[in-house]
Amino acid sequence: LIEKSRPALERGEKVQFIEVVRNVNRTVGAMLSGALTKVHPEGLPDDSIRIQLEGTGGQSFGAFLAKGITLYLIGDANDYTGKGLSGGRIVVRPSIDFRGAAVDNIIIGNTALYGATTGEAFFSGVAGERFAVRLSGATAVVEGTGDHGCEYMTGGTVLVLGKTGRNFAAGMSGGIAYVYDEDGQFASRCNNSMVTLEKVGTAAEQHAGAKSRLHKDQADETQLKKLLEDHNRWTGSRRARELLDHWVTSRNKFVKVFPNEYKRALAEMYEREVESASAGTNAHVAMKPEAVAVK
Repeated sequence: LIEKSRPALERGEKVQFIEVVRNVNRTVGAMLSGALTKVHPEGLPDDSIRIQLEGTGGQSFGAFLAKGITLYLIGDANDYTGKGLSGGRIVVRPSIDFRGAAVDNIIIGNTALYGATTGEAFFSGVAGERFAVRLSGATAVVEGTGDHGCEYMTGGTVLVLGKTGRNFAAGMSGGIAYVYDEDGQFASRCNNSMVTLEKVGTAAEQHAGAKSRLHKDQADETQLKKLLEDHNRWTGSRRARELLDHWVTSRNKFVKVFPNEYKRALAEMYEREVESASAGTNAHVAMKPEAVAVK
């Protein structure tokens, strides 16, 4: 992979190529990421190196993937996919010949995106247990998860388009998760000890009633639609397309998983900004000639 990527590593040129991957190939992309960061510590522009792979990725597929690299896997992958994701993009989708429903198809193993800091991942299928555990800043879309999803998550954004297992959001202190709750049973599968479950309103409603900073400074509806569009573009997800095509109905079935500590922090940031703006306005008024008493 490193040799085929040299035009990008050495001259900043865009490269694309195709490889076959097997389950004995572990940490695919990690050595390439190391080579990239040696010469480009901040990474390369998005999608500078795009590698299409076919087959089954071994453990830790895409581990520590650096900014500028896209791994586009047609097939499936094992445990720890995207571990420590560091700015790159991982896409895993089934073959175009696949005729099943993505929401019923396991496509990646357990503990995917463990400790992922930046970057994005799109999985057109269901993940195993402990999806996005300790996620701290990356963005991910998946069509279902096993037990303990978003456990100890501290930052980032996760969108789940299908059912979750039990104990979702246990120990979750930051970031936001959106879950498509088609059967209305998600609350019983979520660990509510550190999070609040909220409905997703329209962007206009959220902006009008805002008394808090918004996650990533964008309304939930805006972020959701963007994630669905990106997921459909990268994976061809039928579920994402259907949700977008019937958006008004779909939006009402999304649940926002909002960590209590993060919610408090956003509200405090908003209050400080309001106070700062108010102080600045008052200072400006005090400087006006008409505000000075004439003796």
